[in-house]
Amino acid sequence: MSSKRIEDFKKFYIDAKPSISIHRAMAFTASHQQTEGESVIRRRAKAFQEVCKRIPVTIFDNELIVGSVGEFLKTGVICPEYSWKWVEEEMDFFESRDQDPYCIDQEAKDILRKEIFPYWQGKSLEENFLSRINPETAKILIDTGIIDNDSKWRNAVGEITADYQDIIFKKGFGGLKAEALRQLQSLEPVSAEALEKIDFYHAAVLVCEGIVTLANRYADKAMQLAQAEQDSLRKEELLAIARICRKVPEQPPATFYEAAQAVWFTQLGSILSENSLALNLGRFDQYMYPYYAGDIKTGTVTAEKAQELIEALWLKLSEWVWAISSNTAKFFAGYNSFQNMTLGGRTRDGRDATNELSYMCLTATENVKTHQPGLSVRIHPDSPAEFLLAVCKLIRAGTGFPAVHNDGVGAAMLLAEGLSPEDARDWSNCGCVVPHFRKIGKWTSAVNINLAAALEFALNSGKSRISGRDMGLAEIPISEFMGYEEVKAAFYKQLAYLVKHAVIGSITAQQIHSEMVPRPYLSMLVEGCMEQGKDLSRGGAKYNLGPVLTGIGIADAANSLAMIRKLVFEDKKYTLAEIDKALAADWEGYEQMRQAALACPKYGNDDDYVDFIAAEISDFFYREVRAYKDYFGSPFNSAFMGISNYIPAGSVIGATPDGRKARTPLTEGVSPHAGTDLTSPTAAMRSVAKLNHDVHSGGTLMNVKLSPDLLKSDRDLRNLAAIIRAYFALGAFHVQFNVISTAVLRKAQAQPEDYKDLLVRVAGYSTQFVNLSREAQDAIIARTTYAAM
Repeated sequence: MSSKRIEDFKKFYIDAKPSISIHRAMAFTASHQQTEGESVIRRRAKAFQEVCKRIPVTIFDNELIVGSVGEFLKTGVICPEYSWKWVEEEMDFFESRDQDPYCIDQEAKDILRKEIFPYWQGKSLEENFLSRINPETAKILIDTGIIDNDSKWRNAVGEITADYQDIIFKKGFGGLKAEALRQLQSLEPVSAEALEKIDFYHAAVLVCEGIVTLANRYADKAMQLAQAEQDSLRKEELLAIARICRKVPEQPPATFYEAAQAVWFTQLGSILSENSLALNLGRFDQYMYPYYAGDIKTGTVTAEKAQELIEALWLKLSEWVWAISSNTAKFFAGYNSFQNMTLGGRTRDGRDATNELSYMCLTATENVKTHQPGLSVRIHPDSPAEFLLAVCKLIRAGTGFPAVHNDGVGAAMLLAEGLSPEDARDWSNCGCVVPHFRKIGKWTSAVNINLAAALEFALNSGKSRISGRDMGLAEIPISEFMGYEEVKAAFYKQLAYLVKHAVIGSITAQQIHSEMVPRPYLSMLVEGCMEQGKDLSRGGAKYNLGPVLTGIGIADAANSLAMIRKLVFEDKKYTLAEIDKALAADWEGYEQMRQAALACPKYGNDDDYVDFIAAEISDFFYREVRAYKDYFGSPFNSAFMGISNYIPAGSVIGATPDGRKARTPLTEGVSPHAGTDLTSPTAAMRSVAKLNHDVHSGGTLMNVKLSPDLLKSDRDLRNLAAIIRAYFALGAFHVQFNVISTAVLRKAQAQPEDYKDLLVRVAGYSTQFVNLSREAQDAIIARTTYAAM
């Protein structure tokens, strides 16, 4: 690592257990009890301000970047205004649950149950959503694994990219406050629009004051510690921290150190405002580079000190723990907060944007091996060969970072969404693999849709094989289908039905968010809101794009349809009635048939027979999703991206015609199903590239698992770089790599204490392997490990 300080703090971090703080909930609740009757946006702004005044202020030993969500090193917070019921039901078992356990003491539980939750009963976002969602939608939406938007009614939205370039680094929160006050001077309450704007600007003043108050409390704390500090070097550091916190984020930063601290304070405010995922860092190497270059020129900072500051920020970003229900944790496993950072790419005028910081960020991720920030790179034909080689070296390190993206396809996705060419070129990733821009308002992960469920309902008369319940549309018995086209049509009909109810769930959630949980702090970070006097939750951003509906299990659906087409209607080896019996028995007693199913063409082996079925499914999904408009009139967007959703989605699906057993995981993103891509990584990539990636503006995701022996030499790295360029030349959007042996993963399962910082790529993100449930670990181990290119 860059210094012993970072090495020591990494050890401190890796040994810390995620713990729940209730200070945010206490302050938020106390404020709301005092503001009954005021406008919703002002109440939320006052509550944020109260949080900034009351939460504990802690500076840990030898920290350079300061600011914490709570009193623990790894802190999760409770947000009862969104959902309190899951906390009440689960907190006695927080420490023992399979995925993402938390520590919480008895005193905290008692305060939550006696003082916090009674106030929020009947007032939470969750309760309002559940009371409004129509019963037909609820049947397949609420904790079913069929369609899932749990993270949008039990949690806040997140999913923004703070605009450092044009807002925070130019104005500071002091400048934003002054701007809001100027707007207020020009308004009179003579219309409904004016009333809404007045409330918005008053809220803006309050949240700007709040985050500045919090920074000043850290300045006071650092000064207090400095006065008692005996070590002269640490004393100087604490005095510098005090000076910096007194300046940023109220004022624009002037140095690299100030800019880094301003970035973290901005993130911290976002977390405290709504505890949501995908609070993205955008193009860090672009907006931070002028400060780095200027400080290097004047001697204000050395390259070594800047590297240490970057690594300190990486650790800060990894401390925050997203506290979520056990159901949500199945879909977002591994304490991940999806704070995505994007490196490289092009400038707004189309030139290569790679700079020295791009390389330093890659080095920081390799050095500290933290799961945050989520690191992405943009690669285009003019990307320097040495940059792509540095990317491949980080891939070889086995962290699962970075995610590698086709720069041109990402820009094309946003051009199609109506962004200007300059803004489209300036894209960064949101959360996992969603092309985004800092002036966009968008739900980038609205609903997960289970494609395997649509096929199951088509082949099982609309019923779930596991529960026996009617979940889909009524359908004829499987034995009555007369041809492959009829089977495919039934599948598409069921898929369209799931898409419709995903849309209903999203629009209902959008309406309730707009009414109940405006976002005054985050509205300060996105252009358009201040200018229009309109909150982000009401469509205030410069660009408002439709929510993303994510398809899960495209490979499973394509492989299953290929099996039916080949074995039933072409080879006539089995009847649909026989297949139905085998699926009902979970293949028990039908091993010969299952082996025949497994031997059928499988997506991921460069076989047009099945690959074109997958491409057809992806095109149908795009058209069906795009046909709907959201609460603000924007078309919905499609995606095949992955979190850990493919595991719970598979757990509710019976056996499938491709040979898959009941309740086992589906496939993530556009990757082949684990263990079925038996040819080569290049064959798998060619299969994936046959999909039309550019229409799925919510992103497409491909995972590739390589043996470490494949990347030993520099020549091996150059070969990998060539493969990435060739893959992107075919029009594909994204690829990411796990470079780790199955033997190491098995050892980590057996001896987790020895592998605490072992990172793996789960789907659209990396996290510590030992923080995953056994089921999630096994799903990663089951992926094909390529031993040759």
